[in-house]
Amino acid sequence: MQTRPLVGVIACRREVEGHPAHMVTDKYLSALRDYGLAPVILPVWEDAVEGDLLAHLDGLLLTGSYSNVAPGRYGAERAPENTRDDPHRDAVALACIPAALDLGLPLLGICRGFQEINVAFGGTLHQAVQGVPGLLDHREPAGDLEARYAPAHDLTILPGGVLAALYSRPGARVNSLHQQGIAELGPGLVAEATAPDGLIEAVSVAGAPAFALAVQWHPEWRPREHPLYHALFDAFAGACRQRQSSRAAAPTRDPLSA
Repeated sequence: MQTRPLVGVIACRREVEGHPAHMVTDKYLSALRDYGLAPVILPVWEDAVEGDLLAHLDGLLLTGSYSNVAPGRYGAERAPENTRDDPHRDAVALACIPAALDLGLPLLGICRGFQEINVAFGGTLHQAVQGVPGLLDHREPAGDLEARYAPAHDLTILPGGVLAALYSRPGARVNSLHQQGIAELGPGLVAEATAPDGLIEAVSVAGAPAFALAVQWHPEWRPREHPLYHALFDAFAGACRQRQSSRAAAPTRDPLSA
C-alpha cells in the first residue's frame, strides 16, 4: 500500500495557557488529508531554522495566520494597524521558501503564506489595505464562520498563467479575510489573479521546477464545494504525489561510500 505524500505545514508560535506553542488550525490539515496527503507540522524557532527537514518532504504549505510579516523584513516602518507579529515564523518561512524552491519541492502559500512568498522575493506589503486610496476593505467580515468564509468579491484570473491552466473559467468569487496585501510584487514572481480594485490575489514563481503558487484568499475552507479551491488543492496534491514518486525512484546513497 502506497503511503501518503508528506507535506510540511508551517506552524505559528503563540502562547497557550501560559506556554509558547507551535500551532496549525485544523482546516489546513484536514484539507490536505482530504486530498490524500499526510500533513506534518513544522515547528518554528527563530534561532534554529531546520531547513534540512524539507529534503524528507513531498510538499510545503505556508498557511494563513492572524499575525503579520514584520515590516522590517521588507524595509518599512510599522503602521498603527499592524499589531500582531510572529518573528519565529518569519525566520523559518523566509528561510524555507528559497530552500524549498531549490529542492524543487511543491509549494502552496495561503494568505500570510502568500505575503511571505512576496517578501522572500524582495516585494513589499500594504500593512492596512483598507486605508490605501482606491483599494477595497478586504478584512474579515463579522459573523460566524459561514459568514466570514463566504465568497466576498470577484476574482479575475489573468490569461496564460499557471492558475489559468488549472482553472478554465476567467474568474470566480473568493472569500476575503486579510488586512495586508501586496504593494510591490517581488522580482521573479508573476501575478496570476487580481481583485476588482486591482490588488494582486495570486502569484506564481517564474520558472519554478514544480508547483509554486500562492493565493491571498483561503481555499482550505471547504475546497470540495468550490471549483477554484478544489482545482488548487487537486493540483498541489498531484504535484506532491509526483515529488513522492521521484524521491522513491532516486538512487539511495551508500553512507559508507566515499
